[in-house]
Order: sequence, then C-alpha cells, then structure tokens
Amino acid sequence: MSFINDNFMISNARGVALYRDVAKELPIIDYHCHLVAKDIFENKPLENITELWLAGDHYKWRAMRANGIDEKYITGSATAEEKFAAWAETVDASYGNPLYHWTHLELHHYFSCDEPLGSHNWREIMERCNRLLQQPDFTPRELIKRSKVEVICTTDAPLDDLRYHQLLRDDATFNVKVLPTFRPDDVFTPDAHQFADFTDRLAELTGRSIHALSDFAAALGERIAWFHDMG
Repeated sequence: MSFINDNFMISNARGVALYRDVAKELPIIDYHCHLVAKDIFENKPLENITELWLAGDHYKWRAMRANGIDEKYITGSATAEEKFAAWAETVDASYGNPLYHWTHLELHHYFSCDEPLGSHNWREIMERCNRLLQQPDFTPRELIKRSKVEVICTTDAPLDDLRYHQLLRDDATFNVKVLPTFRPDDVFTPDAHQFADFTDRLAELTGRSIHALSDFAAALGERIAWFHDMG
C-alpha cells in the first residue's frame, strides 16, 4: 500500500479544503528550474527513466555521492540500468529526505506506480517507466501540459543566444511561456583563462571593445536587456 495519497502531508480538514478548493487546480509558475529550452522545443521522447531523472539533477547526484556511490554510476560511463540501480539504492537510504518523497510522488502521479522504489524492485519499476515513456503523452511538452504548467523560467548563461526561447515563443501550438533567467556564474569564475575567453566572446557577441570595467559592465547590460526582451 502506498503512503502517497490525495492528502499526502496534509494533516487536518482545513488543509485538505485549502488544497482541494484552492491550490489543486492552480497552474505552476516555475521561477527556477533546470529544464532546457532546446529539449522542450524539439520535444523528443525521453529514452528512459534514467535520462528523465538522473541526466541533470544535481540534487540526486549529491545524494548518491553522500551514499558512497562511485562517480561512474552518477555522471560517469555506467549504463542507464546501472545508474538507475544506484539511484534506487540511494532512495533506500533517503527516507526523510525530500528526494524520497519527490521520487514517489512522481511515480504515483505520472507512472501510476505506488510501490516504494528500492534495491529489491528497481528493475521492475524501471521497465514499467521506460515502457510508459514511449507513449505519446510522455513527451517533454505533454508532461509539461499535464502538470498544468503556465510559466517555466530556465537557467541560462549570459552568452546563451536564447534561440530556442524565441522559437518557443513563436510556436502557436505550445501555450506555455518558457522564459530565460540571467545566471552570470561565468562572470565570477576564478580561472583567468576562462574569464578571458568569456570576455572575448562577450565582446564578439555584443560588437563592443572591452578594455575597461565600464566596457565590461555595459556589455553585460546589453545582454541583460536581451534577456529582458525575451521575457
């Protein structure tokens, strides 16, 4: 019997009423995520549950490292099956961590699977999820629509051209807003060579000569304005 139900983590009648009458049907407006605009635009079916869950989720990666999993099975050369088995082993050790609850909420909501994932049943659950992921209603766009998402804010570097955001904005068949957010990690890199390369690319992209801090700031301001124009 699943511990995930319609009133999961709601312990009183008022909470149930607020969820069912107010929150349940509200759209999702996601101000920060790690979805990629290109993946949403191309809408290619996901190959397997490992790609969906583990290809870019640094929260899961950190949990796996804390559980002593070798990096080969996290971001390394292990097969999709091996990586999923390693994640299932970590889920076994993650009770009380939000990742444990998120994993089982997703299994329940999207895959109609109410069995707790663990080392004893990882293959059965993996194969079930992989079969469903080949269905037309499991493409990236369909999953987004089924989740009642209204706005997605992706995480983007200052030099990203935002081409796929523009293509999505112009796509009349997809009414979810996919907006870029400006994440200037590259501006603060301590590596001199990387910073020099970033500055050269920034100058080329903006058509500016960058010889002083004021030039650098002006070029970044131009990129921020472009992000703003894109949503």
